[in-house]
Amino acid sequence: MKASPSDQARLLELAALDAGIRNAEHARRNPAQTARVKELLALRQEQSTALTGMLGARDDARAELARIESDVVLVDARTARDAGRLAATSSAKDAQGLEHEIASLTKRKSDLEDAELEIMERLEAADAAVAAQEELIAATNAEGARLSAEGKTAVADASARIETATRDRSAVAAQVPSELVALYDRLAERGVGAGELRQRTCEGCRMVLAGTDLQVLRRAADDDVVMCPECGCILVRTGESGL
Repeated sequence: MKASPSDQARLLELAALDAGIRNAEHARRNPAQTARVKELLALRQEQSTALTGMLGARDDARAELARIESDVVLVDARTARDAGRLAATSSAKDAQGLEHEIASLTKRKSDLEDAELEIMERLEAADAAVAAQEELIAATNAEGARLSAEGKTAVADASARIETATRDRSAVAAQVPSELVALYDRLAERGVGAGELRQRTCEGCRMVLAGTDLQVLRRAADDDVVMCPECGCILVRTGESGL
């Protein structure tokens, strides 16, 4: 196939645009934030499960404290009742029994108050644990939201780059003979469509060409469309080819 050197040079523009489109497509499908967002989703699930356990422990402590407080109210009521009866009785036997019951109630109240203090300490610790865990979850959610927003921005940016590069590609392709573009497209489907020969190295595959291959290229006319003997892409010769 024949094509002017200027038309062949435009294939390098197509190759650069195609590479940019591929990179942008990869960026659109695989935002850099995706892996961390998945990690954060799993982490938040673990944190939420732990929080559920902490909330359960706190609820249990609150229920136990409420029960003890209710028992204290009952003890106080019985103590007040017995004290009233003791003040009104004239029976030494009844008085002795009431005094014994009041002493038992006083001991019971003391035990309940000790237990109440212990549970209040547990409840304070449970409240602190819940608050700390909620802060962890909030931090995880904040990071996830930030990364998700960054990911959406990255996808939008990649989409814009694809749109721009696709438009530019159409403009460049329109300046190249259709037969040459068709050949380039066929080659590009399986790899690199075109690469510059720079200092005896094919930029398409980064291979240094052998001396015999270089001799063949030296004998080719400027408008001959030649292929890289290593990767098969269209080899675009320039003043930097080193022939």
